[in-house]
Amino acid sequence: MLSAPINLQLVRRLFADATKIRPSDFLRREIATRMREKLELVKIQPAALLDAGCGESDDIAELQKNYPAALAYGVDASLSMLEAGRDKHLAAKSAVGRLLSKWTPAALRQEASQYLLCADFARLPMANTSVDLIWSNLALHWHPQPDLVFAEWRRVLRTDGLLMFSCFGPDTLMELRQAFAEVDDLPHVLPFVDMHDFGDMLVNAGFSTPVMDMEKITLTYGSANKLLEDVRALGGNPLMTRRQALLGRKAHARLLAALDKRKDADGRIAVTLEVVYGHAFRPVNRKTAAGESIVRFDLPKKPT
Repeated sequence: MLSAPINLQLVRRLFADATKIRPSDFLRREIATRMREKLELVKIQPAALLDAGCGESDDIAELQKNYPAALAYGVDASLSMLEAGRDKHLAAKSAVGRLLSKWTPAALRQEASQYLLCADFARLPMANTSVDLIWSNLALHWHPQPDLVFAEWRRVLRTDGLLMFSCFGPDTLMELRQAFAEVDDLPHVLPFVDMHDFGDMLVNAGFSTPVMDMEKITLTYGSANKLLEDVRALGGNPLMTRRQALLGRKAHARLLAALDKRKDADGRIAVTLEVVYGHAFRPVNRKTAAGESIVRFDLPKKPT
């Protein structure tokens, strides 16, 4: 089931330069903080965890503060982002870094407890039932087939393992979508999946008790150019149906004018981000790989 005609090769190219992505990292860090607050409500002590869409692996470092004994895997489709994260953490291990940086001892032990893998979310190079926690922060919307991703995540989760993720919902960048509609009829913003559809996909993939939540965050900009700069830093437009050439000077001017028309009384342009949160557990298997039902009997304990 396609969520959108996303070109995964183009996604990798859009994330090929970590320096272009970092200006939007403030948002990932904020959403990660909100996700960790939700995670604190779940009693779990994973022996192994996976960050799907780990980027520069900043979330892994934070998760290892809470789970210092856990073996941590990071998966990302962009080799460049993984290499940038590796270089950043190696720099943090230097003598000067130990004195001046904010990295904790748990985060510094990357070579002993972290394994970074370049792979497609839907085809993980990992064994069945190999992790207890899958974490994915603002990454799932970059994949064209989230239903296959959920099935793959369930495969690598152990029984009673937890999946926790965040991604953008349908109202994200709706102001920008409306402004682009005044320029041409081509798609410039991803058609993000509704949280109820994600809930259905989780059930179909075999997860139990999925819980979906949503909130809207509003960012405001004094400049249309700064707004567009931050949107590009979020990842850009990887749609196969996108405009193949640059906008052109006149079309770009129309876009800026359309955004400027949306300025409020304070001269600010509002941009909506709909953030979808989801978590679910992998239940005990009810069927064998051959499709046969599994019946469990809880026998009474013998008196001592």
